[in-house]
Amino acid sequence: MKITLKRLNNDYHMEATNETGNSIHMDGSPKIGGKNLGTRPMELVLMSLAGCSSIDVISILKKMKQEVTEYDVEVTAERTDEIPSIFTKIHLNYLVKGIDLQDEKVKRAIQLSAEKYCSVSKILEPTAEITWSYAIS
Repeated sequence: MKITLKRLNNDYHMEATNETGNSIHMDGSPKIGGKNLGTRPMELVLMSLAGCSSIDVISILKKMKQEVTEYDVEVTAERTDEIPSIFTKIHLNYLVKGIDLQDEKVKRAIQLSAEKYCSVSKILEPTAEITWSYAIS
């Protein structure tokens, strides 16, 4: 795996590109001179957590023959005030809609991701308490 990062201005606007050419923009906050031209790096960590877990959950639900028609995850987090300002609490709320979804299967898919499969979650666990909830509609 390889990522290339390029600075795009004289401040903190950067573009990170992966080996297949997909890219994202990052920037610092305005209080340090950023211009809001991209996502903050720590926000990307939360996005990565939600994305990693979601790939697990959706894959598991497909194997369980659960038909998901809409899927969202809301992530909230708390960080320390010290430097480095690491995450101490992270909560993922999974919002799942589908046809004849079974509560126990949705719960089990999320649990498997959280406890076994999500690599990003495992990286964050030593410093952050990660909790989750879900709603089916």
